[in-house]
Amino acid sequence: MSFEPAKRAAKRFVGHPEETVPIIGSTEWTHGIASNPLTKVKAYLLSLFPIVQWLPRYNFGWLSGDLIAGLTVGMVVVPQGMSYAQLAGLGPEYGLYSGFVGVLIYCLFATSKDVSIGPVAVMSLTVAEIIKHVHAHHGDRWENPDIATALAFICGFITLGMGLLRIGWLVEFIPAPAVSGFMTGSAFTIAAGQVPGLMGITGFDTRAATYRVVINTLKGLPRTKLDAAWGLTGLVGLYAIRYICVWGAKKYPRRARLFFFASVMRNAFVIIVLTLASFLYCRDKRRPDGKYPIRILLTVPSGFKHIRQPNVETALLSALAPKMPVATIILLLEHIAISKSFGRLNGYKINPNQELIAIGVTNTIGSVFGAYPATGSFSRSALKSKSGVRTPAAGIITAVVVIVALYGLTAAFFWIPTAGLSAIIIHAVADLVASPSQVYSFWRISPLEFIIWAAAVLITIFSSVENGIYASIAASLALLLIRLAHPRDSFLGKVTVSQENSDSTTSESREVYLPLTKNGITNPHIKVTPPPTGVVIYRMEESILYPNCSLVNDALVDHVKGIYRRGRDMTNVSLADRPWNDYGPRRSGAEDQAENLKKPILHAIVLDLSGVSQIDTTSIQALVDSRIEIEKWADHPIEFHFAPILSPWIHRALVAGGFGVGHSSARIPREVAAVVPYRDGTSFEQPVVSSTDDLESGDLKKNPASETDAYSELEPLVPTNTPFFHIDLSSAVKAAESGQGTIHPRALQLTRADARIRKWSKIKEKKGANDTHKSLLFGTARRDIIVAARAGGSPDPDKNAQLAAIVRKYKEQGIPKDNIERALAKAREGKEKGGGGVVYEALAFGSVGVITTHLAPVKFMFERKGFVQVSLDKNLANFDKAVEELIEAALGADAEDFDQQPDEENPENVSLKFTSAPEALSKVCEAVMTSNISSLRLQTNELVYKPVEANESTEELESQVSDLVADLEADEDILRVWTSLDSR
Repeated sequence: MSFEPAKRAAKRFVGHPEETVPIIGSTEWTHGIASNPLTKVKAYLLSLFPIVQWLPRYNFGWLSGDLIAGLTVGMVVVPQGMSYAQLAGLGPEYGLYSGFVGVLIYCLFATSKDVSIGPVAVMSLTVAEIIKHVHAHHGDRWENPDIATALAFICGFITLGMGLLRIGWLVEFIPAPAVSGFMTGSAFTIAAGQVPGLMGITGFDTRAATYRVVINTLKGLPRTKLDAAWGLTGLVGLYAIRYICVWGAKKYPRRARLFFFASVMRNAFVIIVLTLASFLYCRDKRRPDGKYPIRILLTVPSGFKHIRQPNVETALLSALAPKMPVATIILLLEHIAISKSFGRLNGYKINPNQELIAIGVTNTIGSVFGAYPATGSFSRSALKSKSGVRTPAAGIITAVVVIVALYGLTAAFFWIPTAGLSAIIIHAVADLVASPSQVYSFWRISPLEFIIWAAAVLITIFSSVENGIYASIAASLALLLIRLAHPRDSFLGKVTVSQENSDSTTSESREVYLPLTKNGITNPHIKVTPPPTGVVIYRMEESILYPNCSLVNDALVDHVKGIYRRGRDMTNVSLADRPWNDYGPRRSGAEDQAENLKKPILHAIVLDLSGVSQIDTTSIQALVDSRIEIEKWADHPIEFHFAPILSPWIHRALVAGGFGVGHSSARIPREVAAVVPYRDGTSFEQPVVSSTDDLESGDLKKNPASETDAYSELEPLVPTNTPFFHIDLSSAVKAAESGQGTIHPRALQLTRADARIRKWSKIKEKKGANDTHKSLLFGTARRDIIVAARAGGSPDPDKNAQLAAIVRKYKEQGIPKDNIERALAKAREGKEKGGGGVVYEALAFGSVGVITTHLAPVKFMFERKGFVQVSLDKNLANFDKAVEELIEAALGADAEDFDQQPDEENPENVSLKFTSAPEALSKVCEAVMTSNISSLRLQTNELVYKPVEANESTEELESQVSDLVADLEADEDILRVWTSLDSR
C-alpha cells in the first residue's frame, strides 16, 4: 500500500510545494534511530557492566599492580575517611562506610581504572551545610546520619537515572574553569574551617562564611589549646615527609619508587605517631567529666552497626529538596572531571554516562550501609594511578583494607587526636587549590573564563559553596550564550599559497580564503586579494541558530550597503514615494549619486558554511530576509551560493527557504517562520528561472551491471538541480564569478537594471565569435536587400529579379522573415520619399555654395551613438581593478558596449572606449570621469555615427576611401566624415 497520494494531498492542503529536489526526510531519520534495535539493546545492556569486558582477560600480571595500588589507597582512605566524616558532622565510622562501599561497588561499573570513589572534602563540606540547613528549618527532628544517608540515596537515584537515560552530556555545559573555581574556593573554606580544630580554638561557628571564620580564628589565637601541639606537629610532619621524598626521588632516581611509597604512607605514619603520642599522654589523664586534655575520637563502633533502610520520608525529602541540586552537581562534576583527567593521562576514554551509573549505584546501595554521599577523590585517584594500578579490581583490595580497619582497628582509633585529623584534611585540600600556572593558563586561553574562575573563588569564600557553584554555572552558561549569539564571522579574500618541493624545482600552488581584515593569526605582510568584483564571500564560524541569525543578517546587509552600489537612483524619487525608513538624501543630490556610481555592482554572495553544523527555522527566515533586503538595495536579483554543506538537514532547510534550486518551478518564499501567518491575499512569491547547471566533477559512475566493470562516466558530486550548492569554497567562488546559474528576473516585470545586468554581465562573452557572426550576417542582409531594391527600381521581389535572388539567398541562410520584411519596408520608405536620391549642401572654398544629389541613401547603414574614449596608464598599480571599476561605472550609467585598445598617442597607455545611446552620453562621461583614478584622461566625448556592421574591405578599397575622406576633410566647411569602414 502506497501512501504517496495521501502525502501529496496533505502537502497541497497545507500549501507545501511538491519537492523537486531530493532532501532527507522522516523515513531516513526514523531508519537511523530504529535500525538494528536488537543489536542496540544488546550493546546497551553490555555497556551497563563494563566488568564483563575485562574480567575474562584478567591475569597475574595485572594482579600485582592492582594489589599494590589497592593496599596503598587503603592506607590513605582510612584516615582520610574518618577525617572527612568529622568534616561532614558525622561519626568517623561513616567515612569508613562510604570508603568501603565506594571502592567495592564502583569496580563493577567503572570505565576508569584510576578513579577511587569515597568520601571527599568538598562533598563532606556540602553535607555539613545541608545538615545545618535542615536543622535550622526543622530543629532536631532527624539525626545527622539520617539526613546524610537520605541525601546519598536521593542523589544516587538521580544520578543513576541520568546515566540510564544517557543524558550525561548535560555535565559538559559546566567548563573546567568553573569547576576549578568553586573547588579552589571550597579548599580555602575547608582549610579555614579546620584551622580552629588544628589549634584547639573553640567558641564560634566554624561553618560560617569563610571570611568570618578567618576573623574569628585570628581573634581566638590567645585561646589556643594543647591540641595545637598535635595538630601543628602533624601538619609539619606531612609536608616534611612529602618534600623529603620528592627531593630524595630526584637525588636518587634508582630509589624513586621507594621514596614514592614512603610519601604515600605519610598519612598513616603521621596518624600512628600522633595516636601513639596521644595514648601515652592521655591514658592516665581522664577528667571526671569523661574528657581528656586534648580532643580525641573516643569510641568508634566496630563493623557495620548502621545497616538499615535509609529514611526517605516525605518530610525529609521536602527538607532536602532545596539543597538537592547543589549536592547532585558536586557529585557529578568532581567525579567526571577527575575520571576524564586520568583517562587523558593514561591513554583511555571514559564513558560519562556509565560513570554516572557507577556513582548512582554506589550511593544508592551505600545509603543502606550508612554511607554518606561519595564521589571521585582527586588525591586518592592520583595515588592509585601512580601506584601502577592495572584494572578497577584494585578497589576490592582497598575494600578489604577498610574492612580490616572497621573490625580490627577501631579500638586504636579511640586515641586518634582530632587535631591530627584536621591536619590531614588541610594537607589534602591544599592539592585542590589551583596552581599559579593553571590560573595563568586560564587567563592566557580565555580572559573571560579567568574572570568566571575568580568570581567562583571569591563567592565561595565570602558567601558559600552553594552560591559559588550556582554563580559559576550561571556565568558559564551566560558566556556560552554570548559566544553563541556573537560568534566570529568574516568577509573573505583570496591568497595563493605555494608549497616548494625541496627535492625539485617544481612547486604546488592553491588558493585559500582568508579574512580581509587582519586577525592577528596570518602573516600581516601577506596581502589578501579582495574577491572578484561584484562577489561577496562571507564565513560564519558557528552554527547559524536563532540567537545569532540576526548577526548574519546585519553583517551581510550592512556590508552590501556600505560597499556596493544602490541600484535605484533615489535622488529622483520624491519623498512621498519613499518608504518611511529610507534615510536617503532629502533633495536631489548629484554628489551623492556620483559617489554611489563609483561603487561596484553586486552580483553574487557566497556563504562559506564550513563551520556550520546546524541551522534552524529562524535562521532560514533571517537568510530570506537578507536576500530580500539586499536585492531591494541592488535593484536586481542576486545569486546566493553555499559551500560546503555538511549536513543533509542543512540542505533540506536551505531548499525549504528557496535557496540553491535552479529550476523554474522553485518558489522563493518571503516568510518561512511566520509567528502569525498572513492570510489576506497572496504573498510575493517569485519563481526562479532555470539556470546553467553547476556541474562539479566527482566520483566515476560504476556500471550497475557488474561490480567489476570499468567506470564509464563522471557523476556530479553535487546534484545538478541545486546549482548554487557547491562541494567546496573555490568552486562556489568560481561559479559566482563566472555567472554560472545566473538568476533571471523573478519579478513580474523586467526592470531596466535587470536587463542591463543580463545584457552586459560578461563583456568578453558578449563579444564572442558566434554573436559577431550573427550580427554581421543580419546587417549584410539588410544592406544588400535595400541596395538591390533601389538598383532594380522596385522594392517588390516579384518585379525585381535581382532583389528576389537576394531575398531567396538570405532565407536559405536562416535570416528570420521579420528581418527581411523590415529591410524591404526600409527600401519602400526610401522609394516613397522621392526616389530622387539624397540632397547634400556645402560651402566650398569658403565662398562657393555646392549642392549635390546622390542616388543611394546610406543613413540606414549607421546608427547614432554616444561615444566616450579615455586614456589610462597601463602600468598603473591594480590596473585590472581600475578597468573593472570604470566598466562598472559606465554600466551603471547605461553604457551599451566597451572596447579596449592601445593608445595611438601614447604607447604607455591604453584607450578605453564606451558606447551608449545618444541621450546617455553625458551620463556615461560623468560616471567614468568621476572615478578616483589619477592617470585617467578624457580623449573623446561626442555623438557619432557608428556603422551598423563592419564592411568587408580590401586594401585597395581602404586606400580609395582614405583618399576620398582626405579630400572631403580638406574643405573647411566639412566638420566630420563618417564611413562604414570605421572600426568603432
